[in-house]
Amino acid sequence: MKEWPALDVRGFEWADAILAFVDDFSPTAVDSYESAIRIFFSTTEQRNAAQSALQAAGFLTAAHEICDDDWARRSQEDLGPVTIGRVTVAPPWAPSHPQPATSTQPPATVIIQPSMGFGTGHHATTRLCLAALQEIDLVGASVLDLGTGSGVLAIAASLLGAAQAVGIDSDADAIDSARQNLALNPGAHGVTFAIGEIENLDRRQADLVTANLTSALLVRAAARLIGAVRPCGKLIVSGLLVDERRAVLDAFEGLRPIWEGREDEWVAVALHRSPNDAKRS
Repeated sequence: MKEWPALDVRGFEWADAILAFVDDFSPTAVDSYESAIRIFFSTTEQRNAAQSALQAAGFLTAAHEICDDDWARRSQEDLGPVTIGRVTVAPPWAPSHPQPATSTQPPATVIIQPSMGFGTGHHATTRLCLAALQEIDLVGASVLDLGTGSGVLAIAASLLGAAQAVGIDSDADAIDSARQNLALNPGAHGVTFAIGEIENLDRRQADLVTANLTSALLVRAAARLIGAVRPCGKLIVSGLLVDERRAVLDAFEGLRPIWEGREDEWVAVALHRSPNDAKRS
């Protein structure tokens, strides 16, 4: 039975600040627990590094190993569907409630099995990516979803008209989760998932690249992300905070912003690569 490294941090009233503080340690999910927030990580090393940083900043913390099944059972009591535009992300147990289309295109529902290790569509950065997907014509497009996690963005892209969507993650558990979620979405076609590193994309290119990562990783991998976008293609970057926006956009200098969304302190930006842009690719 899978267990996940977790960190309880006292100070629920400072939740946004705490989450911003641990962003560089790649948290995977967040839950409330009494007067604390519980933050989950993919590895013990990430959890321990986040704990050391928070303790140095004066926060009270406690480390735990939490059973995934226990969290999933609890989540069934509180976790319902979330709707972004014409896309609804829902757990398997949620009743089906057809939503009205908000445009000339039909609505889409993505079924995601909650896991504390991977996104469920409820985090602001995922919601922003789902909003950005709906601002781009995906019909017949190829999509590359980097850091795919639960696979929600790749599956949503397919349901929005993409001909092909490939989700890549360095975490084998994430790929297993994404494949299980794909099986829950029989309407999604042309979707595959593979283990891989952003640093080694093997010259993959797509019409649209989605990168819901941390700001530090976006800046560090900017050249590879640009190179993964076909000329005239688009790139969605998310996982950055408002005060990190300028540094991230500077790293993607030469790509033209075509859309930007903000929720709370989080930002997502869609960028366009010109047909003649060969910079850093």
